[in-house]
Amino acid sequence: MTLAHPIGGTALFSACNPVHAVMPLIGNTPLLEMRFRVRDGERRIFAKYEPLNLTGSIKDRMAAYILGCAYESGAIESGWEIVEATSGNTGISFAAIGRALGNPVRIFMPDWMSRERVVLLEGFGAELVPVSRQEGGFLGSIARADEYAAAHERVFQPRQFTNPCNVEAHAYGTGPEIIAQLARAGCEPTAFVAGVGTGGTVMGVAQAMRARHPGAAIHPLEPSSAPVLSAGRKTGQHRIQGISDEFVPPIVDLGLLDRIVSVPDGDAILMAQSLSRGMGLGVGISSGANVLGALGLLDDLDQDAVVVTVLPDSNKKYLSTDLFGAEPVRREYLSPRVEPLGFRAIT
Repeated sequence: MTLAHPIGGTALFSACNPVHAVMPLIGNTPLLEMRFRVRDGERRIFAKYEPLNLTGSIKDRMAAYILGCAYESGAIESGWEIVEATSGNTGISFAAIGRALGNPVRIFMPDWMSRERVVLLEGFGAELVPVSRQEGGFLGSIARADEYAAAHERVFQPRQFTNPCNVEAHAYGTGPEIIAQLARAGCEPTAFVAGVGTGGTVMGVAQAMRARHPGAAIHPLEPSSAPVLSAGRKTGQHRIQGISDEFVPPIVDLGLLDRIVSVPDGDAILMAQSLSRGMGLGVGISSGANVLGALGLLDDLDQDAVVVTVLPDSNKKYLSTDLFGAEPVRREYLSPRVEPLGFRAIT
């Protein structure tokens, strides 16, 4: 992760900030130039390969940056407990990075997340509090975390859905990395698309990308069966863990973004399976969704358009989910008409 402002400036954290210990293990991931045959033509997209981060997901960037900001401001000290509500990857990131910095971690999480997420959280020593749908699901997890923090001292809440440091992590890290890697490939971005969980990725990349390339379009993505962004509230169930968590996060300003892209969760599962079997890229369901979103955008753009997305995590946290099952193919799905051809990594 770069620690400089994307348009120049000084280092963000002081030399004594403990977060520097983990920064070499986070960020500076490759950008993949991926080629596909779609119907009768060949298409190309670019995707940030985030499984190479410390715990295997893009959430390491946000967790490390938020903790760095908190240590810098004095909002947290060594030994204080980190308390957060999460659907999985963020909790795993805080569990690992928190322990590396000397902070115990307590996670409130909906009880329908994958078994692998639970095991990993517990493996990093986090105290896990499952929250059922009857207890409020994701919103209930946030309420329980707030109640716990109010009743205890020496507690730090990252508040990933409202914390502007979440956006800054990608404005100062992910976005500038993408821009620099595209430049090394002789390209400039036409559009960026990514699923919205907290919204930090899409809002942060938007900030960095539009500062350098004002004409770039920035598209948020959601599951078509649970269009939270479009409806402004929870409207259905879906299987793309990590995005569309029942409400529009406060750090997301849809007025600053372009058209919302929607993808069926079954299509995303099939695309993630195809990336693994056809390219050797073992990625999660949201990666499949993001690739479909990027390919879909190319329908409305010329063949030389540069569409960028992210592959947020690996498939290892989904072993017990439908990602490793036989997913039915529906007529409207795009993935059955997509053939992976290969990729090259841009570092």
